[in-house]
Amino acid sequence: MSKFSDIKEQGDRMRNYISPTKGRLSLEELFEDLIAFVEADKKSSYRLIIGTDSQPRSDAACFVTAIVMHRLGKGARYYYSKTWERLSKSIRQRVYLETALSLEVASEINRLLSQNGHSELNVEIHLDVGENGPTKDLIKEVVGMVVGSGFAAKIKPDSYGASTVADRYTKGNR
Repeated sequence: MSKFSDIKEQGDRMRNYISPTKGRLSLEELFEDLIAFVEADKKSSYRLIIGTDSQPRSDAACFVTAIVMHRLGKGARYYYSKTWERLSKSIRQRVYLETALSLEVASEINRLLSQNGHSELNVEIHLDVGENGPTKDLIKEVVGMVVGSGFAAKIKPDSYGASTVADRYTKGNR
């Protein structure tokens, strides 16, 4: 039995994740892979990043949440989860849901880090908002949601977890 078996107790609520190199993973498998990546080079510094992006379609919006473990100066490993939501095309509603999805995943990962002796890895949330464009009026609100939840927040152009990694997978097929 895995040392992370408590993850499975959460049942069907957990989403599946995709690793470009390892395929479909459960949260347990993702977490074990993240920790193995860190333990393979304990002397390096790491940034654990969660970011969500969305792409509206005619009948729904595609939301992709990315989890990125960045080994500073030495590459990264990432995973993503894709969900579809029916909602209005309001950019405010989509950005709020992107933020909520990132916070949900960050809370799950943060709990696992604390339970398994890796609380030194701080989770950073990358938001798909920036000073230029239609999301500039939402910055204060969503950054406040993230910081108020105890996480660091990054916005464009520094929010590559959302604006680059997650964005890459929002445009694909269902």
